[in-house]
Amino acid sequence: MQLGMIGLGKMGANMVGRLRDAGHEVIGYDVNPGSRDVDTLEDLVAALEPPRAVWVMVPAGQPTQQTIAALGKLLAAGDLLVDGGNSRFTDDQMNAAALDERGIGFVDCGVSGGVWGRENGYGLMAGGSVDNVARLAPIFDALRPPVIADEPGAGYAHAGDVGAGHFAKMVHNGIEYGLMQAYAEGYELLAAADLVTDVPAVLTAWTQGTVIRSWLLDLLVRALETDPELDDIRGYVQDSGEGRWTVEEAIKHRVPMPVISAALFARFASRQEDSPAMQAVAALRNQFGGHATVGRDEDVEAPGSPEPPSRRTTSRRAADPPDPDPVARDLDEIVGSARQNGS
Repeated sequence: MQLGMIGLGKMGANMVGRLRDAGHEVIGYDVNPGSRDVDTLEDLVAALEPPRAVWVMVPAGQPTQQTIAALGKLLAAGDLLVDGGNSRFTDDQMNAAALDERGIGFVDCGVSGGVWGRENGYGLMAGGSVDNVARLAPIFDALRPPVIADEPGAGYAHAGDVGAGHFAKMVHNGIEYGLMQAYAEGYELLAAADLVTDVPAVLTAWTQGTVIRSWLLDLLVRALETDPELDDIRGYVQDSGEGRWTVEEAIKHRVPMPVISAALFARFASRQEDSPAMQAVAALRNQFGGHATVGRDEDVEAPGSPEPPSRRTTSRRAADPPDPDPVARDLDEIVGSARQNGS
């Protein structure tokens, strides 16, 4: 099958390679001239035989909207456009309506697999009419992982009408936030405990035979093999929007979503040099209870807190006795303070 691919970044270029390996003819365009086959969108459309199929694989938001709007003026009735980026599902419905006025079909497709997709295949979630989705079946079959005899649906789903593919991908990414956060918190606790002397070995052991084994866990083990202490990485985490949209839709549909919400907020917290909220809490504790605050130039530990984890495999010095019960000691301090201050 012949396909035009717009966007030859990490995902788009690998998808083109996988499609070509499967025997499809792919004509690629990118704003950067390095790897593109044609120099303009006009050239791309002219190089494709009607009825055309064009896959857009560019960043969500304005880049996608501008590209689809431009293609809407270049494509003809009977052509088919696929948005394979991480667009919001509500954008799909507007784009489909605008293209339909010119007789151009539209399919939205959530794509998962990252930089490993060319080798392993991509998880695909398509949204659109039965006819439009069926027309792209050869492309989907080439991009998805090999079909397993007893799991024929693995790796691909026609999720529903226009927008359903990106809605499914949005929820997928929200789940991804929660999974990554859970692994990260487990990693930090293992690293903080002196009892565990080989954290990477524990994580590696989890990758086989356990109920929490997964590809994400495999990737964490791989990251630690390269940088055992993660010293080369700052704990600053961006979000691309799907986690926020997932939480917004959960609120709209009254679906409790504590794990994904907490994972999203943890990313926000990672970007703060200091927390205004915690500054306010410290100020309030000082106001109602006379509790000490910590100045910006001070470096002290909170009472009852364990010493900061080194994340290394060295054990605690023999001269440092373990705290017999730090939780009970904290509780005693809180109760004592409350009695003194009447709160």
